[in-house]
Amino acid sequence: MSSMTDQTDGALPPESAEPEKPQRPREPAFNLPFGLVVILAVLVGIHVVRTYFLSVAADNELVFNFAFLPARYDHALSDQSLAWLWTPVTYSFLHGSWEHLIFNGFWMVAFGAPVIRRIGMARLAVFWCLSAIAAVALHTVFHWGAMIVVVGASGVVAGLMGAAARFVFSPSGRISRQFAHLNRRLPIAEALSNRSVVMFAGIWFLTNLLIGLGLFAFGGPGGIAWEAHIGGFLFGFFLFGLFDPRD
Repeated sequence: MSSMTDQTDGALPPESAEPEKPQRPREPAFNLPFGLVVILAVLVGIHVVRTYFLSVAADNELVFNFAFLPARYDHALSDQSLAWLWTPVTYSFLHGSWEHLIFNGFWMVAFGAPVIRRIGMARLAVFWCLSAIAAVALHTVFHWGAMIVVVGASGVVAGLMGAAARFVFSPSGRISRQFAHLNRRLPIAEALSNRSVVMFAGIWFLTNLLIGLGLFAFGGPGGIAWEAHIGGFLFGFFLFGLFDPRD
């Protein structure tokens, strides 16, 4: 085999050589926004501390003071601590089990990443708090006064999924992991008539209906209920325009 620098009489001149085809850039399998990595690290860190460092009594005290309980609002607020004030948000940072946390983390990676890339961390912080509140607000409507411990970021994840449904689908119905945040935000009426959005939302609501009927459950005891999922999703879907800096 001859060296590439040696030329013979039968060799092709350089100008007749076939030009190299430009390589199409690949989308990396994992390229998460830094803010999302921080959120996941905080959620994991909290659960590590609860699981491996707190006693059972200390963890129960933490859950009582930072988880959401509908029963708090069936009593005079002046007769209790101020936990009623912050628990509609802080419950979203606690999880009932590692399975519950991993499940929420998976969907947060899938749908939280494009939302964070689109609106940034400052708007996301507000979105997180309000979607968490919307989620347990609907849950409380169905379980007024109930002594039910509600924990988990599921309501916020549902809000992120509802928000993402407004812009992640390309005209072909596909989702680009890295560039979905650049798509045009669909007006509500257009989103409700978009085949990809309707199919996505339909499957999502069907899954939560099965959860409500007790045919499917995940996350173990303490996972937030299907009503909270719906409250978060509706908030994200209908009110995402208030957080979106793009037209």
